[in-house]
Amino acid sequence: MIWLPATLLAALFQAWRTAVQQRVRAELSVNAAGLVRYLYGLPVGTVLLALYLWWTRSDLPDLHLPFIAFCAAAGFAQIIGTNLLLMAFGYRNYVAGTAFAKTEAMQGALLAFLMLGETLSWLTIGGIAVGVAGVMIVAAGGQRLRLADIVQPAALCGLGAGLGFTMTSIFVKSASLELATSDKLLAALVALVVVQAWQTLMQGSYVAWREREQLPRVFATWRTSGQVGLLAALGSACWFTGFATAPVALVRAVGQVEVILTLGFSRFYLREARKPGEAMGLMLVGIGVVLALVGGI
Repeated sequence: MIWLPATLLAALFQAWRTAVQQRVRAELSVNAAGLVRYLYGLPVGTVLLALYLWWTRSDLPDLHLPFIAFCAAAGFAQIIGTNLLLMAFGYRNYVAGTAFAKTEAMQGALLAFLMLGETLSWLTIGGIAVGVAGVMIVAAGGQRLRLADIVQPAALCGLGAGLGFTMTSIFVKSASLELATSDKLLAALVALVVVQAWQTLMQGSYVAWREREQLPRVFATWRTSGQVGLLAALGSACWFTGFATAPVALVRAVGQVEVILTLGFSRFYLREARKPGEAMGLMLVGIGVVLALVGGI
């Protein structure tokens, strides 16, 4: 059951990191704001892996080509998801972007079934549906959700971000299965470091090539960016642990609790105004998480 506390901690760290990253976004471009997550997170991930190897007296498992390839694919998918999420913030606000991105639970249930053969109980599937309904109510801000709301730029970016994060979880799961170790936590931490290394290389190269003027700002904002990297590494370590030890869709379904935490950070950290309908949406998200959890146990 390590996946459950890992998932709850992942949701906390991710909501916290996204709120801090939203402030960095005011000073950096979308790509530079995404880069700080990996650049400053890689040292943290490396330290976590080193401490775990020392604590368990384990050796680093051999890294084969399929594992490295899945990590590269996961890193790229997460970059796309993160960039789309930051773009969604620019169109509306922090809550709306995160809310549409959390449809990843429903997307994850479908894609994990098609690509990994994972199946869920009907109760868990029902919980996912209830949670997504709650997310949509939060995103609508008390207004009736129309088709036009779903195809507006913020929603499309949020939905695209959800797809990117879903593919990240599937590729991480695939990578952990390729690693020659029975220690799922070790597999998660090794995957974390390799994914972060790929991400730093990929997005760092792009920023250096196309947005070179952003590089000094990336280092000038090290105080805030360092917080983003720390929280991102801790969050990813917990997410990867969940993916390695439980069905992807179940982890994402319970991870919808992040929406509740997001509203807290939005209200008290970013000082965004509370909107109508949030109470009903949060109640549905909470019920959905409980149903998914009961169905998955």
